[in-house]
Amino acid sequence: MTEHTVKSYGEELNHLTAEVTRMGGLAEAQVADAIDCIARRDAPLAQQVVARDERLDILQGEIERKAFKLIALRQPMAVDLRHAVAALKISMSLERCGDMAKNIGKRALILTEADPMSALTRSIERMGRLVQGRLKDVLDAYTASDLPRAIGVWGRDEEVDEHYNAIFRELLTYMMGDPRTINPCAHLLFVAKNLERIGDHATNIAEIIHFELTGEEIISQRPKLELSK
Repeated sequence: MTEHTVKSYGEELNHLTAEVTRMGGLAEAQVADAIDCIARRDAPLAQQVVARDERLDILQGEIERKAFKLIALRQPMAVDLRHAVAALKISMSLERCGDMAKNIGKRALILTEADPMSALTRSIERMGRLVQGRLKDVLDAYTASDLPRAIGVWGRDEEVDEHYNAIFRELLTYMMGDPRTINPCAHLLFVAKNLERIGDHATNIAEIIHFELTGEEIISQRPKLELSK
């Protein structure tokens, strides 16, 4: 393998990582805006969140094609293969995070037409900021190849579950107390569930980073609360 070929190969791997990092920034912005449109009852922002999801879909497709091409033509081994596979798997998780943000945007459009439920909205926003922070931390860990930071995200998975369970109970209390709140509360419940799933994807990405950097699966069982159904 010539020096030029080695340099070109390294550039392809670096470009793939950069594309995933760029996609991560877009996904993080989508999640942040989805939370804002719920918190501020911002219908125009919600419409933007829904419309922008296509960008993530396109970028994920491009990363997938580049990863498959690199694997097929370069036949990477060991750590290089793990880098390529990690980029592919993380892009898939980020695409799903984008889908969840789009779903939240759609719910926000409906909720802007209902009476404000400020206490519940604040609870959703707190959970959303927690999830947003976890996503940022794990993406920073990926960019910096920071294993301790990725493990830190993985170890805090229960925090999101605790928020989800608290919101679930709060929503049930509202719905039982006033049947008129059932419809908006149902939409808020779906919002909370989407946020909980984004948190799960952040944990998945942490596990992918661990394998990428060490070549080993995380042996410990993922910390998890029994979620309300």
